[in-house]
Amino acid sequence: MAVSVAYLMNIFIPKSGEVSRGIVLDKYEKIPFSAGFGTIISERIVDLIFLVVFIGTALVLKFDVLSGYLFDTIPARIIHTLLIALTGLVILAYVFLRFSKSTTNSKIKSFLLDLKDGVLSIVTMKKKKLFIGYSFFIWGLYLLSFYIATQALAETSDIGFSTIIIAFVVGSFTFAFTNSGFGTYPAAIAGVLVLFNVPFTVGTAFGWIIWTSGIASIIVIGVGSMLFLPVYNKNK
Repeated sequence: MAVSVAYLMNIFIPKSGEVSRGIVLDKYEKIPFSAGFGTIISERIVDLIFLVVFIGTALVLKFDVLSGYLFDTIPARIIHTLLIALTGLVILAYVFLRFSKSTTNSKIKSFLLDLKDGVLSIVTMKKKKLFIGYSFFIWGLYLLSFYIATQALAETSDIGFSTIIIAFVVGSFTFAFTNSGFGTYPAAIAGVLVLFNVPFTVGTAFGWIIWTSGIASIIVIGVGSMLFLPVYNKNK
């Protein structure tokens, strides 16, 4: 129920779900907020790892299509400039973290140490195999739900698995970098699927089906959890 409340809060206030989840666990299960929030950081690191793996898989499976689209859409000169700029930023960041004594540098290093502690907590936790196993299971369900949605339309029912992974990754990015994908998720999904000969209108409809069903379930289960939490924990 704490997770469901977290998803619900993220719809209305971006990135507030992790805080609200920690508050719920602190209030009803007496788990200190700092400890609960620490485990949430561990989960986010695992989520990031899974997302990177999916991105790598998508690039390997459809490198020819994606690279061709990239070079056809963006001039080579701009791509080369971006790569040079990215390399320069990495070097500058290293120099800054290595030699700067500013408060900002201290905060960044503190954040990086927290991430390191989060990763190490996965190694030292008592039930790490179960944690990793559940993580695989959860992300498998994410991908399965996306695949099942493709069966809602005849035009998307036979798209390849590699295409599904690419669309899934793009959709995940819209949820991560926007307010739960409002308005951006269907357009992003349609933009990807059109590369694989799925009409833009069909891709848009498919994106709306996934986004609407997901948001609706989050709202229903999240509100239900908020209402049921005090009842379930009335003896506490």
